[in-house]
This record gives sequence, structure tokens and C-alpha cells, in this order.
Amino acid sequence: MGVIRINNLKFHTFNGVFPEERKNGQQLAIDVALNYPIEEKVQHDDLDETISYADVNETIDKFVHTHSYKLIESLANELLKVLLKGFPTATQITIKIRKYSVPMPGIFDNVEIEVAGENRV
Repeated sequence: MGVIRINNLKFHTFNGVFPEERKNGQQLAIDVALNYPIEEKVQHDDLDETISYADVNETIDKFVHTHSYKLIESLANELLKVLLKGFPTATQITIKIRKYSVPMPGIFDNVEIEVAGENRV
């Protein structure tokens, strides 16, 4: 099974629990992986035989810029639903979301959540 990945899409968003997060915003990074039988489906060097990662990127960008949640878990779950519906030829989709400016004590790079779902044929 092939995998189409887009890594480290970055967005300035207004997701978060605390008022300062929702007012000032923060950077999120998103990775998406779409399982797709590339080996079987792509035979003629034709975009119609695959999933356009430009379309995936556009779908994510539009969703992230028009939705705001307290939890990045909610953002991930809702985005997953949109991608599964929008790209039904993907057998599975996995999304990772990293949040960098997390208002909690400690030394760390980011927090990350991951969700995955399958399209049933």
C-alpha cells in the first residue's frame, strides 16, 4: 500500500482553551498521510489516477482557517471527517497536529496529537 504524505503544513490559528490563545493565536503544524494503492492505481502518469496533494492541502488550509476549537483533538477529529469524506479513495488517513506555544511549565518543543480513520469500501 502506498502512502501520500504532506509534512509540516504550518498555520497561525486561534485554537486553545485560554483567552490569550484565542486572542493572540499560535502556530500549529499538521502532517497528513493518506494510504492509497499507488502501485495498482497509478499506471499512466495521470493525475486522475491518484490523490492530488494540492487538493488535500487546499482542503486542510480552508478548514483550519475557517474553524476554531478549544482542543486540537477536536480540530483533528473534525478535519479527519472532512478529509475522509473528501478523499474517499484513500483507504486510511492519519493526521498529526503539533502545537508549539503551549501555556504550561516545562521545557519541550511541542505537544502532538494523532488521529486516524478508514474509508470503508
